[in-house]
Amino acid sequence: MRVFDRVRQRFARPPEPVRAVVLASPDPHERVLAWGVLVRDGGWLVATSRGLRLVPADLPLTEAGEVGVLPWHQVGTARWTATADGGGHVEVTPLTEVEPGVQARLPVERHALSDAGGLPPVVRRRVDETVVASRRVPLPDRGGVVLVARRLPGQAAREWTVVFDDDADRSDPAAREVARQRLAEVVAADQPD
Repeated sequence: MRVFDRVRQRFARPPEPVRAVVLASPDPHERVLAWGVLVRDGGWLVATSRGLRLVPADLPLTEAGEVGVLPWHQVGTARWTATADGGGHVEVTPLTEVEPGVQARLPVERHALSDAGGLPPVVRRRVDETVVASRRVPLPDRGGVVLVARRLPGQAAREWTVVFDDDADRSDPAAREVARQRLAEVVAADQPD
């Protein structure tokens, strides 16, 4: 992408459907940070102050309030692969809470963009800003867990969670006990005296 195109997009207004989705948000302070143009079926992948939104090109404006958001603290990973023409591919791995303190990875969402705009660095920064600490701990016999402390919107305290490398390990009592012990240790060490 040429410098002129980057400057133009930086100061351009978001497309009307994108603006409509953010205006319909229950969060009156939500704002558009960056967007990329999707290749298939058009539309936009949008980074807002709340998270990622997938806005279809043919979205009726009356349905703008129905477009979901993946909050930044529920993005496990986001990987960007650029192409020479200013586009590229982004792979996002969402997380979901399966029980208190335990998150699981959902299937990877892949999006091809014809124009990435300023989306990749904004996504990277927003995801990184939610992660306060991260530590990988091996499990007995195989695999491991990642212990992650994240900032959640509207909460002063950070929240620690466990993400198992393999979902099958969540049902293994020995693996669960090791994960619980390690999580209790890092949470205790994280508490101010």
